[in-house]
Amino acid sequence: MDIMRRASDPPSDPGWGASTGEPDSDGQVAGREGRSNRIPQMTIRRLSTYYRVARSLEACGELEPLSSDRMSRLTGFTAAQVRRDLAYFGSFGKRGVGYPVGELQASLRTILGIDRGWRLALVGVGNLGTALLSYRNFAHQGFEIAGAFDADPKKHGRAFGPLRVRPMTELPGAVREEQISIAIVAVPGDEAQAVVDVVVGSGIRGILNFAPVKVRVPAGVHLSRVDLSIEIEYLAYLLTNG
Repeated sequence: MDIMRRASDPPSDPGWGASTGEPDSDGQVAGREGRSNRIPQMTIRRLSTYYRVARSLEACGELEPLSSDRMSRLTGFTAAQVRRDLAYFGSFGKRGVGYPVGELQASLRTILGIDRGWRLALVGVGNLGTALLSYRNFAHQGFEIAGAFDADPKKHGRAFGPLRVRPMTELPGAVREEQISIAIVAVPGDEAQAVVDVVVGSGIRGILNFAPVKVRVPAGVHLSRVDLSIEIEYLAYLLTNG
């Protein structure tokens, strides 16, 4: 199953810091709906794994209550960790019985904010951007790429399914008209900060940055960073020292 992860795997860069995408000093994020408690960033990451487990089991017709021990076996996280993570958000399941798969999946969807659709803008239609436009799992998760943008005039008008690449000057209007909330930035490192500034100026408050550099964003903008080279370097380390 693609949902499995070894407990020894390093956590991905949470990238939810206030200004640079680095983790906050306390490694925590605020709860939804103004909760005063602070929730560890990696707990949020693990919730996505738990959700995929529940969704996969339900899709396979396995509707028996899911125990924390079995969740542990399927994810590589300890059973105690599973219980602690879920306890941040209230009461789930019954002691000694487990978590009803359907109810757990629905609750996790609500907690993660994926119980509704999200519209995205892709900024940077190079090799990586083109690949992301073809990634079908976005739609399966309720994420729709509603617009593709690039600064290169040679790319303007290029069609990708129902989308056509548009100039960056059209981004602010598209954000308003298409109700876009999240931007995926897939541009070279030396262009990243300027592009992120334009994205923020357009009104977007959630950014996934694929550029291999840190960028700064103002308070109130959530930034997550994916650096593929870091992940490959980690694999190189394991192969060299494993």
